[in-house]
Amino acid sequence: MTDSNLFYPHRSAPLLIVISGPSGVGKDTVIQRMKERQLPIHFVVTATTRPPRLDETHGVDYFFVSHDEFAEMIEQDELLEYAIVYNDYKGIPKEQVRQALQSGKDVIMRIDVQGAGTIRELAPAALLIFLTTQDEDELVRRLRERKTETPEGLKLRIATARQELKRINEFDYVVVNPDDQLDETVDTIMAIIKAEHHRLHPRKVML
Repeated sequence: MTDSNLFYPHRSAPLLIVISGPSGVGKDTVIQRMKERQLPIHFVVTATTRPPRLDETHGVDYFFVSHDEFAEMIEQDELLEYAIVYNDYKGIPKEQVRQALQSGKDVIMRIDVQGAGTIRELAPAALLIFLTTQDEDELVRRLRERKTETPEGLKLRIATARQELKRINEFDYVVVNPDDQLDETVDTIMAIIKAEHHRLHPRKVML
C-alpha cells in the first residue's frame, strides 16, 4: 500500500505549503524523496534564470528561462512571487498554483526565505515549514562540500544563510534535516501536513 493510501483519513481544504530554509539544508533532496513516495501532492516547478546543473531537468526541477523571458513573466503578472537569489531570478508561476489548489491537491512550494515572507503576506493561511541543519557549523560544511561555487559565491551563500537562520520565528514549524536521515525528515514533514488536515479550524488559502 502506498503512502497516498494512508496519508489522509479524511480530507479538508487543500493546503498551500512552503518548504524553505537556507541554501544547503537539503530542500531539493527532501522534495525529491517526497515525489518518490507518490504522495497526493502537487509540487510547484519554479522558474529561474540560473543555468541548470548537470543533474537537473527543465520542467521537472525548474523552468530554466532567459532574463528576457523572466521579465516578460513579470510584465504579464504571471508570477505569484519572485526575487533575486544569488544574482539570479526565481519565481513561482501563479496559474500553476491556482490550478493545483482548485484540483483539491495540497500544493508544495520550495522557496527561499525571502520568498516565504512574501507568500505569508499574499496568503496568510499558507503553511510555512523551515528546513534547517542541526547547527550552523553543519550548514557551512555542507555548503563547502558541494563545491559548486566560486570562493566569492560561497562566501555570499554562507553570509546569506546566517542571516536567513535569524528569520526562523517567521515560520509555523521547524524541521531539522540531519545527515543520512532523509526519510525521517520526510516523515516529520508528512506528519505536520497530516496534523494540519485535522485542525478544528482549517487553513483556508485564498489567492
